[in-house]
This record gives sequence, structure tokens and C-alpha cells, in this order.
Amino acid sequence: MPAITARVWDAHYLDGRTAVRRPARVTIGRTGLEVTLTEEGRTLRWPLSEVRQTQGFYEGEQVRLERGRGVGDVLVIGDAAFLGALRGTASEAASAFHGPSRRRFVLAVGALATLATLAVAAALYVWGIPRLADVAAARVPVSWEVALGEAAMAHLAPAARRCADAERQHRIDEIMATLLRAAPESRYPFRVTVIDHPMVNAFATPGGFVVLFRGLLERTENAEELAGVLAHEIQHVLHRDATRAILRQASTGVLVAALAGDVTGVMAFGVQSARVLGDLHHGREAERAADVDGLRMLQAAAVDPAGMLAFFRAMQRLEGTPGVAARYLSTHPASSDRLQTLTALAAAPARPPVKLLPDYEWSDVTRICGRR
Repeated sequence: MPAITARVWDAHYLDGRTAVRRPARVTIGRTGLEVTLTEEGRTLRWPLSEVRQTQGFYEGEQVRLERGRGVGDVLVIGDAAFLGALRGTASEAASAFHGPSRRRFVLAVGALATLATLAVAAALYVWGIPRLADVAAARVPVSWEVALGEAAMAHLAPAARRCADAERQHRIDEIMATLLRAAPESRYPFRVTVIDHPMVNAFATPGGFVVLFRGLLERTENAEELAGVLAHEIQHVLHRDATRAILRQASTGVLVAALAGDVTGVMAFGVQSARVLGDLHHGREAERAADVDGLRMLQAAAVDPAGMLAFFRAMQRLEGTPGVAARYLSTHPASSDRLQTLTALAAAPARPPVKLLPDYEWSDVTRICGRR
């Protein structure tokens, strides 16, 4: 019976001391490998108990075997079939070496792991981050919100755009002070800023900064109408609606900083928060809550809520109107059902209202930006 000749495998050998790759030929035995250095004719014997596989687990990857601790001898074999022959010949040591038939399995597992990672990331983005933002918004220190509001105001309402008539500003501040007496526990330093722009709109930033556009102020008929707008925006601050919206767009690092009250990164985040506020649309429930609690604030402050209703109805009549006058509706949609709810609440018994700024001509206040 003819003798069976063992297969010889082409390889490269590195001695661990230099980067020189020497051509070699490898023969597999039951307990070890015979490594013949082609150019030198010298043969090295590698007991399998001293050999470990460090490469060759994936499709297209060369097989790399190492012997010795630290930087030891290395064999690099380009043919992945070597692993199958090794496991078949040295069955007792087979578990120490990767089976080439498992390469597709490893690739599939890797692909599934990647998909799972993406799925988890997507779930965190869709559900986890918003939920964490809601938790953070309810717990952030007021000082953090104020710092965030100041950073946003630097971009949304720079000094050059603000209307700085001290006497007329004082009248608006009187209205705000009347409303805030109905919220004695508030820790926010509320401030009203009027911007010289024809847009009919108003919004509130975190920390108690309320911004009125000239176009909205000019459309109010009396102090009570402006009080209704301010009461609505005050509630957005007290409910932390803008804070929640901004944190939902933030990174987890910002969320953690918010919970810790760390204001060091707030200025850098101010640009992003300004972008969010610039295009902010509160949800239906947030708007409804700001309406209801705003009207209750008016009643608690003995301000006639009819002004709030009159202004909202005037804005609703602008629905479908092109141009800057329709901006308020896009961010504060005064739906019919919301107006019905407010009308019913306004009809409830309350203290007799006190007229705001009784000795002051309201049309003069609307000219705070120096326009006629």
C-alpha cells in the first residue's frame, strides 16, 4: 500500500525580532507543526500546545498563528483551508483553532449584532432620548434654564433689534408684574423684550424670557389683550415646554449636564437652542394647558379674560392669510375647541376685573419701537 504524503502549506515566518517575512513551508502533525524555512533549509517544530491563533476568524482574512509569550514567532498562511486540515489532523487540539466553516456564522452574527446596535440606537433616539429629556426638563435647576435662556436670547434677540423705550417698556412691565402677583411661588426672573419686527408672534425661552414682536404688539387693542398673550407665554415657562423641546434635540451629554446643573457648556449650546426656539411649535396639549392655566392666571390677577379671548379670536380670523400676520397661528393654533374651552372657563365666577393702565393711552404703548 503506497504511503500517504502529508500536504505541505505555503506560509511566511516572522521571528518576532524583525519585520522580515521569510518564506516557509508548513506540515501538520498530530501534535505539532513542522516549519521549514525555505531559504535556510532549517526546520522548526511547533508543539500545538504552545500555538495560539490570533487572526483568520473572518472571510478574506489570513490565518495568523503565534508561538511564545509577548512578541513571539509568527506564521502567516494565506489559505484558509489550512485551518480545516489542522483541525482534522490534530483532533485533540482542534478546539484551540477556528473552524473555517464557522466564518459565515461569525459574519452573520456580526451583521445581526450591527443591526441590533442600530435598532437600539434608533429606539433610544425615538423613545429613550425624548423620555430622558422629559425627565431632565422636570428636574433641571432654574439657574440652568436661565443660563440657557440668556444664551438663546443672545442669538434670537440681539441688542440691535430690541426696542429700548424705557417709558413704554415700563408700562409693559407693569402688566407682567400684575400677572406675576398671581404666581408668587415662581422662581423665574421674568422679563419681556420687544423686537422691532413686523411679524405677529411671541414666544418664551427657558428661564422666563418672553419675546414680543412689534407686529403682535401693534395688533393688540388694549392692555388686557397683551396680558392674555403674556399669561399664555408665562405658562409655557412654568410648564417648561421650551426647555423640554430643546433638551429633546440635545445630546446625552447636554442632558446629563442639565440634570447636574452644569452651566459651563450652555453658551456653546445657545446657538442650537436658538435654532430650536426659532422654529418651535408646541404640541396640542401644551398649547391647551398654556391656554387654560393662562386664563386662570388672569382671573387670579383680577384681569378681564375677555381680552385674551378677543385677541385669540382676532388671530383665528387671520387663518389662511399670507404674510407675516399669519405667523402667530402657525405656532399658536387657536382652534375652535380651544376657544370654546376658554370661553366656558371665562364665564365661571371670578373676582370683578380691574382695568389695566386705566390712565394711559394704549396706542402709545404699541409705538415702543418708535414707529407710527
